[in-house]
Amino acid sequence: MKFVQAFYQLDGIVYICQMEGNFKMLAKSLFGFEPILAKELRNLGAINVKEGVRSVSFEGDKGFMYKANMALRTAIKILVPVYAFPLKNEDDLYKQLQKFRWEKFMTAESTFAIHSVVNSEVFTNSHYVSLKSKDAIVDYFRSKYHKRPSIDLRHPDVMFNIHIQKNKCTLSLDSSGESLHKRGYKTDTNIAPINEVLAAGLVILSGYDGTQHFLDPMCGSGTILIEAAMIANNIPANINRLEFAFEKWKDYDVALFDVIRDSLLKKVRNSTAEIMGYDKAPSAVRKANDNIKNASLEDFIKIERQNFFDSEKKTEGKTIILFNPPYGERLSVNIPEFYGQIGDTLKQGYTDTDAWLITSDFTEGLKSVGLRTSRKIKLFNGNLECRFVKYEMYKGSKKAKKNQ
Repeated sequence: MKFVQAFYQLDGIVYICQMEGNFKMLAKSLFGFEPILAKELRNLGAINVKEGVRSVSFEGDKGFMYKANMALRTAIKILVPVYAFPLKNEDDLYKQLQKFRWEKFMTAESTFAIHSVVNSEVFTNSHYVSLKSKDAIVDYFRSKYHKRPSIDLRHPDVMFNIHIQKNKCTLSLDSSGESLHKRGYKTDTNIAPINEVLAAGLVILSGYDGTQHFLDPMCGSGTILIEAAMIANNIPANINRLEFAFEKWKDYDVALFDVIRDSLLKKVRNSTAEIMGYDKAPSAVRKANDNIKNASLEDFIKIERQNFFDSEKKTEGKTIILFNPPYGERLSVNIPEFYGQIGDTLKQGYTDTDAWLITSDFTEGLKSVGLRTSRKIKLFNGNLECRFVKYEMYKGSKKAKKNQ
């Protein structure tokens, strides 16, 4: 497979010819993370970066595709569009996919999988679209080569993505495989673990850059702490991941991949600020330490068995507190009482901190904290609409802080 896309249009269908050089890609992300993902891409060296909804488009070469998969913290997938066409009905989907030259990316002996996303009045069931697309691919090879490729949902040779937006269908290669939030370091979790991409995005939104102290006072299995430590030390987000989908492509260049990997590792630095985590449950402390060890970050993160509500600030200087308290969804708590204790603990023991928390209970819960937020950002944790909020805890009065 060779990848610069030259687009030409005939009868409303966009054909994408592959050549060497830069080509268009799409990084999928979470709602609200588009600006920080776009900034990540620009910092990595992407060109023609454009924000979308839960996605950012950009251009780069094959080496940049490898780098994006390994280094981006807030991307879920890196897709490579290869074919686009208009749709009026179900038959159009099958017929147009039958016209595509699938030999560019697979053979009759290959295994493949299809993931579909639909936002259309004609197509309302993504599973049905995947099945219809699978039929088109299988029938193409059967009629042309008298053999058929097989579906493998767990470990396919090639992964395709079908995206239908109103009356337009785009076929893309999935260069990532499993979601990029699966970093490879987390083997043990608690009841309500936070997604790694969400955790990294929260850390970035908080303004943390490794120069401040950092505390997660309800750390659970340690995800937020690990993502913070990787940011502080400029460690590539997916350095611990075992495989990317592009490693099974026909044109995979292992030497180029090694060069990209080594170049990223040369930029790793050593942060000296403290990164700390508390949890009152012994099992959570054990799981967090196991995951931290898996990520080879034991030298940078300290975990203590500690009830946050009985604690006070231990560090001198600016500290960022960031945590994911129970929402009352999967962990049962008395919301008014619990969130009230959060506010009391911050007021009494944590001056000179920026405290951030994410919650889906942004009415009763946040009201019970009893502190005024200085920022409030709309995000989603899975299907749960949440608010990511900031409390600025000053030394002395806020008025005195302003007059400094």
